[in-house]
Amino acid sequence: MARCQVDYAGRLTAHLPMATRVLMLKADGSVLVHSDGGSYKPLNWMSPPCTVREGEDDEGRVEWTVTARAAKGQAPDTLRILIDEIHHDTQHDLGIDPGLQKDGVEKHLQELLAEHPATLSDGLTLVRREFPTAIGPVDLMCRDGAGLSVAVEIKRRGEIDGVEQLTRYLELLNRDPLLTGKGAVRGIFAAQEIKPQARVLAEDRGISCAVIDYDALRGIDNAEDRLF
Repeated sequence: MARCQVDYAGRLTAHLPMATRVLMLKADGSVLVHSDGGSYKPLNWMSPPCTVREGEDDEGRVEWTVTARAAKGQAPDTLRILIDEIHHDTQHDLGIDPGLQKDGVEKHLQELLAEHPATLSDGLTLVRREFPTAIGPVDLMCRDGAGLSVAVEIKRRGEIDGVEQLTRYLELLNRDPLLTGKGAVRGIFAAQEIKPQARVLAEDRGISCAVIDYDALRGIDNAEDRLF
């Protein structure tokens, strides 16, 4: 943490006046400059591969020059960080990162709903996961109590794009006489959260919406634990 001034030169130029900021040098060679606002995004940064050289300006202040590797025939991008005062300096070895492990991603939702399709609609049974079409796989192909085919599209966040995707699947599936023998293929748009605009569009197109309670779905063991 230091009071510093930052100047970037490359495809454009940028200047950060002298102020207190967090300077982060990572083991992968990246350099990031953070302020106390702006959420997670740095004010300026240099991605690896790059080199960091420490020197001094005419007044004896520490100056870091961060230089990115340039393509042949091009001048390298540079980030000059002039440090006026260091408030805190620390170094830590974080070790090997095991990677991000997400819970509740679409794959998990699909697996759980494939095991318990009736939570989407009474009498619904699974025909196949990742049902193939010419424009991509439908998450779940099911059959309702009347024997009609039901295509299910699953998202963590249900937005207009997901409704459009399911609409395209339904248009294609309803051309298949093997699926429409007892009637048209209908759709269910399932998500942990469905935006109001997406719900309006889905209902306008005759697509049912189902909000998934992921925690309840994982703990299903009887009818009272089911969602919706």
